[in-house]
Amino acid sequence: MTDNTPQDDQNNAGVVPNSPVMIRRQYLKDLSFENPNSPEILKRGNERPEMDMNILMDVKKLEDEELEYFYEVTLTLQANAVREGQAMFVAEVTYGAAVEINGLDEKRHHPLLLTEVPQILFPFARLALANATQAGGFMPLQLQPVDFRTMYLQRFADKQDDANGDNAAE
Repeated sequence: MTDNTPQDDQNNAGVVPNSPVMIRRQYLKDLSFENPNSPEILKRGNERPEMDMNILMDVKKLEDEELEYFYEVTLTLQANAVREGQAMFVAEVTYGAAVEINGLDEKRHHPLLLTEVPQILFPFARLALANATQAGGFMPLQLQPVDFRTMYLQRFADKQDDANGDNAAE
């Protein structure tokens, strides 16, 4: 019989049974909000602004004496809103995680780190962006869910084809 104390629960936080990915920490890395034309822009009508949205992802291997496969994954959401040729707001949120991977061939880390981890981070980054736009005097910017697997396949399709061609030739 195992004593399932609160200490045991704390040690296992972020662990999904049978998952090779363990989120060690997640955090807001950077938040920037500019409201360059306030308060004038806030007094104008409620017509929808022109929006420019970008999503960026980055992975960096971290050095750790105890962990062989330890990475930082960051997800950056950038939003620019313009109405009648004037900037309403410029916002950028970078949300990150320190991630450990176990039990997988290193070749499989890249797709996992750029699909599964951003899927976990996205709701937190989206909330930070919504809170920032609301604090800036606008309606909270509510982004729709993102399909990171499709984004990955579109971005790295050529590399996948090259890898599959190399494997087929062996």
